[in-house]
Amino acid sequence: MSVEPAVRPSPDGQESRQPPPPAAPGRAWLRPLVLRLHFYAGVLIAPFILVAAATGLLYAGSYQAEKIVYADELRVPVGKNELPISRQVAAAREAHPEGSISAVRPSPEDGATTRVLLSGVPGVNPDHTLAVFVDPYTAELTGSLEQYGSSGALPLRTWIDELHRDLHLGQTGRLYSELAASWLWVIAGGGLVLWFGRRRARRKLRGTQGRRRTLSLHGAVGVWAAIGLFFLSATGLTWSTYAGQSVSDLREAIGQTTPAVAAGLASGGEHAGHTPAGGTGETPDEGVGLDAVLEAARAERLSNPVEIVPPADASSAYVVRQIQRSWPEKQDAVAIDPSSGEVIDVVRFADFPLLAKLTRWGIDAHTGALFGLVNQIVLAALTAGLMLLIVLGYRMWWQRGRGSAFGRPMPRGTWQKVPPHILVPLLAAIAALGYFVPLLGIPLAAFLAVDIALGEIAYRRGRRTYASAD
Repeated sequence: MSVEPAVRPSPDGQESRQPPPPAAPGRAWLRPLVLRLHFYAGVLIAPFILVAAATGLLYAGSYQAEKIVYADELRVPVGKNELPISRQVAAAREAHPEGSISAVRPSPEDGATTRVLLSGVPGVNPDHTLAVFVDPYTAELTGSLEQYGSSGALPLRTWIDELHRDLHLGQTGRLYSELAASWLWVIAGGGLVLWFGRRRARRKLRGTQGRRRTLSLHGAVGVWAAIGLFFLSATGLTWSTYAGQSVSDLREAIGQTTPAVAAGLASGGEHAGHTPAGGTGETPDEGVGLDAVLEAARAERLSNPVEIVPPADASSAYVVRQIQRSWPEKQDAVAIDPSSGEVIDVVRFADFPLLAKLTRWGIDAHTGALFGLVNQIVLAALTAGLMLLIVLGYRMWWQRGRGSAFGRPMPRGTWQKVPPHILVPLLAAIAALGYFVPLLGIPLAAFLAVDIALGEIAYRRGRRTYASAD
């Protein structure tokens, strides 16, 4: 949503540049600062945002594609009665004795298969599990696939997810997506300031042509998409590497972390209060068994879909947790003593701290899970709009056609025009923000250094030109 001097048709049919309308005296400093920041970020950061938007568009469609591609594993004809969960797990283990059981996801609805998740399986990514799909009515296996994450992503969605998150480059690749999320809100906010700072007559699309029309279309699309872009930026930062850690530290400091069910038994010592990461490797049917554990969870009103996590060791309990990420969220969890079937701890999503709830809702909406197909359609439209904004922005840059490729640097003394009562808090806020969001702060410092250098070069050239004219 950048703003440049207006382009108006001249009598000979060519476009000519007209100076922008004068800014209000009290805000004369604002426009050049925002304009240059919006320009630099739009030119240099936009490629990273474009990649994030394109891969995000793919991810928005991956949920529906997954249902089609893996229909044979995910769906079975509806039978009369479901078999006990222990029998379904036994069938999976008979066919796949390798690894250990990390979790069991009973069939969440009529016609859906049960998933038995195995960790430590040779040939499977250590960060993934092998999902063995079982017909809940016959205990016959329908297939097995690698699964990633708590959302239950299968290979297709996992591949797109990793492409969006880190371009399949591992931890280093995550810097690209964090850079995009760190700057998206800045670019969107700067564009809004510039757009609403223009005269109404110059925001019209009808009757315009050339670069001015591109600018008007760019601004109009940006205004409509702005709220969604702020949302994508904020939620994307919550699980990024550096800014995400800052968010986690802040939530911990103010007591807004996501509560975890206490899975340690009375004799568990240091294990008390920690959710087990996976099973013991033994058949999780010792003690009261899986069927009794699931029945105890149902008695605590844990409706489908749920996931059963076997005890991590001899001093840990079973954990049964709801895993519904669509609205309304189901995130209740219980810990159950494997020897007696007694519920020893309960955590309700209704009791989560506010920031924990907002984080959960934000992430699920960002990934397209919160409102299902509608959520995914909105995300697809938003990412497509973001891609259009970037293309229009580069088209405006191309249509400039003459002058410096980096435009005019900020005039010397621009910072001196900022009132001290605004400048000091502004610089403090920028410094703090740069510290907590380093992939915003570091490029911002680089942009400022480059613009100061360009301004100095232009100033010296102007002095030499003036001296030679004398």
